[in-house]
Amino acid sequence: MSHLAESNFESEPVADRAESAPGAASTALQRQKLSSLQTPSLQTPSQQVVSPQQPNLQIPCAAIGAVFAAADAGSIVLASLLGAEGYQLFISGAPWNLDFHVGAGITAAVLYLLIGRSSGFYQVADIFSLRRDRSRILGQWLLTSLLLASLAFLFRIGVEFSRGSIICFAVLALASLFASRRLMKAALMLAVRQGRVQGRRVLVVGLRDELAAVGNEDLLRRFGLTEVGRVAFPNNVDSSLAADKGMIASLDRALVVARDCGAQEIVLALRWNDTRVIELVRDWLRASPLPVQLLPDQKVRYLTQNPAFSVNRSLAVEIQRAPLSEFELLAKRALDITGACFGLALLLPLMLATALAIKLESPGPVLFRQQRSGFNARRFSIFKFRTMTVMEEGDSVTQATRHDPRITKFGRMLRASSIDELPQLFNVLRGDMSLVGPRPHAVAHDSHYGKLLSEYAFRHHVKPGITGWAQIHGCRGGTAQVGLMKKRLDFDLWYINNWNPWLDLVILVRTVLEVVRPRNAY
Repeated sequence: MSHLAESNFESEPVADRAESAPGAASTALQRQKLSSLQTPSLQTPSQQVVSPQQPNLQIPCAAIGAVFAAADAGSIVLASLLGAEGYQLFISGAPWNLDFHVGAGITAAVLYLLIGRSSGFYQVADIFSLRRDRSRILGQWLLTSLLLASLAFLFRIGVEFSRGSIICFAVLALASLFASRRLMKAALMLAVRQGRVQGRRVLVVGLRDELAAVGNEDLLRRFGLTEVGRVAFPNNVDSSLAADKGMIASLDRALVVARDCGAQEIVLALRWNDTRVIELVRDWLRASPLPVQLLPDQKVRYLTQNPAFSVNRSLAVEIQRAPLSEFELLAKRALDITGACFGLALLLPLMLATALAIKLESPGPVLFRQQRSGFNARRFSIFKFRTMTVMEEGDSVTQATRHDPRITKFGRMLRASSIDELPQLFNVLRGDMSLVGPRPHAVAHDSHYGKLLSEYAFRHHVKPGITGWAQIHGCRGGTAQVGLMKKRLDFDLWYINNWNPWLDLVILVRTVLEVVRPRNAY
């Protein structure tokens, strides 16, 4: 909604929950200090991008636990039917009650799965574990049988089952659970060897000795992660500023690699006792919206693998969460698609008439396109109705002013009413933007203000939006002074930190009222 040059410098991100860093000021000073010391001879960080040929059929690592649970449940229900029918037909010769035995099998399956889930039996690390599962299966099934017998006694339905059929069910179910687990693990190992198991795509960053101890298979087995690349810090990591310069260069490279490889997460391989390095890495990676996880180092892994310690073997520390949860992202995307489709259906006649008027008034294309930075600073082409006689793009973009001679007569009306923004509904459908979020700026302006405002990069923690919290509070138009951009940035960060679906609906309604009184729009 805010208008700058036809290369408009408007700011557009969506809602994600970036934290507003209590130590942002110290982080900014640290960044400026280190940046001023960087030289062209800086050591190039070691980086490796992994791009293996993936099979057509991929099994998400997150679904493995559910698949194993379904196999166990099916084994128990099938054992209930076969055990009861086999005993009744071949031994007692009496008729059997199908409904009761199906109900008993389902109840036993639910109890077994609840017990297994509470003990971590279906977690990725436990499933990939090479240790035998027989003792755990036996213990869980004995507890399940005890609970099932207790329920039958409490509800007085024990007379419906013969003791022989119950014993056959219990023995057959235990044997089928042993066989199911063994067969499922064998099938899983085969899928891993064929590269068909896909974990969360991660970029691994850290010290060379720690990285050497973290292999691809280890990441998949212990954490459910698939490595798409790794960046190693220089060897001379100490407390000197020269070493910090090398780490900063590596971290900057890591942000680029993570974005280019489509990483879903960044994992760190650092020494847990080196708090200074962990703090530095954590502060620098706050510019990325990706969650950051600290893997246990070699000493901690040794302790967790020791059977004398009762610790989760896949221990890892989350030092930065994703801006929005997967459910929140799904809810926001559903609102975007619904709203964009409704808006296009309602406003299509107006958009066609606008396109015709632009074509008749001045030579040139109807739509203006320009590169903007979206979620995670990824570039995309923004669509707008052309309102100027120029099509600026590149490293130098001049913001629009109130009486800018480049703006056409019809374009001035479009900008004042924000009708020129309507083609961005197509950006929303493409997934580049959201209906609500911080407005995006021209790439040149992003670079300029990113150096002046320490928290500016947090705007890229979310997708850009057609309208936003800043726009409904009158932050539209140019930002010739840094203070104006700082005010807009404060509104954007508040929105990101406080997002919820109702807030988006409120902003959309208030946007209509803001368009009616076009303050600061030119």
